[in-house]
Amino acid sequence: MNPTSPTTSAFAAVAVQGHVTFLGAGPGDPGLLTLRAVEALGAADVLIAEPEVLEVVRAHARAGVDTPQLTIADEKSAAAGVPVIRDAANLVMEAARSGRRVVRAVTGDPGLDGNAAEEMLACATGGIPFEVVPGVATAVGVPAYAGVPLTGKQGADVRFVDARNASARCWSEAGASDGILVVSTTLETVSAAANELISAGRKPDTPLTVTVAGTTTRQRTWSATLGTIAQVFKQGKILPSPEGARPVIAVVGEHCAAARREELSWFESKPLFGWRVLVPRTKEQAASLSDQLRSYGAVPHEVPTIAVEPPRTPQQMERAVKGLVTGRYEWIAFTSVNAVKAVREKFEEYGLDARAFAGIKVAAVGEQTAAALVEFGVKPDLVPSGEQSAAGLLEDWPPYDPVFDPIDRVFLPRADIATETLVAGLIELGWEVDDVTAYRTVRASPPPQDTREAIKGGGFDAVLFTSSSTVRNLVGIAGKPHNVTVIACIGPATAKTAEEHGLRVDVLSPEPSVGKLAEALAEFGAARREAAKEAGENVYRPSERRPGARRRRTT
Repeated sequence: MNPTSPTTSAFAAVAVQGHVTFLGAGPGDPGLLTLRAVEALGAADVLIAEPEVLEVVRAHARAGVDTPQLTIADEKSAAAGVPVIRDAANLVMEAARSGRRVVRAVTGDPGLDGNAAEEMLACATGGIPFEVVPGVATAVGVPAYAGVPLTGKQGADVRFVDARNASARCWSEAGASDGILVVSTTLETVSAAANELISAGRKPDTPLTVTVAGTTTRQRTWSATLGTIAQVFKQGKILPSPEGARPVIAVVGEHCAAARREELSWFESKPLFGWRVLVPRTKEQAASLSDQLRSYGAVPHEVPTIAVEPPRTPQQMERAVKGLVTGRYEWIAFTSVNAVKAVREKFEEYGLDARAFAGIKVAAVGEQTAAALVEFGVKPDLVPSGEQSAAGLLEDWPPYDPVFDPIDRVFLPRADIATETLVAGLIELGWEVDDVTAYRTVRASPPPQDTREAIKGGGFDAVLFTSSSTVRNLVGIAGKPHNVTVIACIGPATAKTAEEHGLRVDVLSPEPSVGKLAEALAEFGAARREAAKEAGENVYRPSERRPGARRRRTT
């Protein structure tokens, strides 16, 4: 955020007396937060959020933000299993009166939240300045993600009903209307709401869709009619969510007919929708891969299988960095983000910065490594135009020319277990290579117990192996993935290692690229979904087929 922006200045101006931002966090998808919401969250001193959206908004708050919980358990209530709901208005007022900037985040839109309206009134009465940042209303956002249009070309009368607080008069008016109804209800009471509408005059054959966990990768939608929804739930053995009476959105009317929803269902039809995909890499290494998987509807779970440590003998690295400054090298080649990090740390140790690269040509093995260099302040001169690997780098690397190259030496900071492909290729091109161990890779610590159990018990739908070492290390620290888990490998060597460990390889990337690997998994998922649909099945995720899996649970 630009520290000189007018909005930031406005935040600073009100900080002395305190200020409250009532913020709509949307129905659940983090991508539905507005730019204004992200800006407000970044400036907050205190974040008071509904439990359902806390993780969505906390990701955009600054480090150290105070996050008092609305739901707590004291000793007595904890013993009874009953949470204590704290008075949000008092929490908001108390924080604001201390001169802090408070963000009060609610599900959906604060203008449609009765509790938020009461809290706004309390601020107004208490003389505390506040503002409202609208969010995507749950009653509008969820049908959009379910592929259920709320109006047609000629328009339609759309009414919103909260079944949890609806009066007899409200049901009577809703039943008498022939427009579209958007009903906020729960899995436990949706059938009762349908009966209320039938009793009030709606025809039993009126189309109905019911969506749970809308806009999240746990979303699921059922199509039925007012008269058949109870039977659909019974036949499908639809279980209530573990959280209890969690809200769902039902849409009643002609526009939500099953055929039309099938055609417009863009979210739940993503090739890897709801798949839990294990990525054996650190969050930093897996950033672009995880983003790509999310675009296919998957839920990536990063588990580092290696840890990076300094070299046992740092003198070699120290000499190379000094040589870099004194003009010993024509080129420096980075084959990983970790290599960039190792050189950067050594630079900082000596009080150097990116200016030390002046006059030196810089190569990066791929886009992620190049991005790490750009963040350091260095724009690489060479990035492979084809395959992002040592072989791809050699394809574009120029041969040594004594006329145009005053120096014939390349600095290659790498891991202790790196292969010799790049060194041999550079020597063949006429270059001298200082192959320096910049860091060591060791096996990472085991992941948490629940993650290990999910790996061995089939809780993950797929695992992406990007090297032979990720196969060996994952099996070593967490155990062998369950046989229902789809195994995807980046290349033949990785696949061979997986098979040697008793794993069945289902997906092989056509190219040694993490992007192509994710794409290949998405194609596999799409084919699997189509095959299931043709067979009349409604189970698309591999983890739903493992023994003992609760296939019909909604969360």
